[in-house]
Amino acid sequence: MPHCVWLSDNRPMKSRSGPLAVVAAAVLWGTAGTAGTLASAGSVSLAAARLVLGGALLGALALIASRRARRTAHGNVPGNAMRWALVLGAVAVAAYQLCFFAAVDRTGVAIGTVVAIGSGPVFTGLLSWLAGQERPSGRWALATAAAVAGCAVLVTGGGAGGADAAGIALALLGGLLYAFYAVVAARAIGGGMESGTVMGVMFGGAAVLMLPVLVLTGPAWLARPTGLLTALYLGCATTALAYLLYGRGLRTTPVATAATLALAEPAVAALLGVVALREHLSLVSWAGLVLLALGLVVVALPARAAAPDAPAVETPTAAAGTR
Repeated sequence: MPHCVWLSDNRPMKSRSGPLAVVAAAVLWGTAGTAGTLASAGSVSLAAARLVLGGALLGALALIASRRARRTAHGNVPGNAMRWALVLGAVAVAAYQLCFFAAVDRTGVAIGTVVAIGSGPVFTGLLSWLAGQERPSGRWALATAAAVAGCAVLVTGGGAGGADAAGIALALLGGLLYAFYAVVAARAIGGGMESGTVMGVMFGGAAVLMLPVLVLTGPAWLARPTGLLTALYLGCATTALAYLLYGRGLRTTPVATAATLALAEPAVAALLGVVALREHLSLVSWAGLVLLALGLVVVALPARAAAPDAPAVETPTAAAGTR
């Protein structure tokens, strides 16, 4: 069960900082594309370096936290089933990177990005429901559909040429992999594990898996100052810090909602492209950006809680039958 903050009358209330942490993570993710233009490196090598550096940092922080927890006799030790789930989550993190870039290579950046990122919230909602969590609400479904549509229009500018069936399949597989490791993380955090430990285990494991990819794709660009600084920013900020924030958000935010809020990433990337890279957005893309923003606002708004039944207290007025 997600952690809650408690009111003075002992009624739990979900923290409203969760969605803000998820959006902050998405903002950091959205800066990755602009930062990546500063390094003269291939996209696969850049992504591998980002995951290796960020995953290593998350893994180190998780190791420090686990040792501290053992010394103080605090912390929840995961069972065998959860350990295997986290291992599979680490594999999914690494496999997502490979599927995404393979999809982009076959079907183009715009369509590959829309299908992979846009399908993530849908798969996350379905997987979280199948995993025994609460069924996503109708409001979530409508707002997510609007956000995904806005994301598609923003990225493609209203056009959808160059689609490739194999590329679409790889992008959908990437969206499913993202949903899988997000749901695994949410269940581990909901089961009592520290969010930093969960992210450290998954991304530390993914870093080990992606290290051969970095070596095979040629890490020579890391020897240049701009390349090294870019990789450090991508690893420390857009991976380690971003996923620490995302994990913190998952403490109090349903994973389906968090996956939809993460669609802020392409919006931030598009705005940075306009401001920093002097790129141009068409009127159709601006309309998509507005639709995406509206969908995210609706998802982020707290659900209206049903008022608890007041205990019956007999008073002279109540006994007289008046209200």
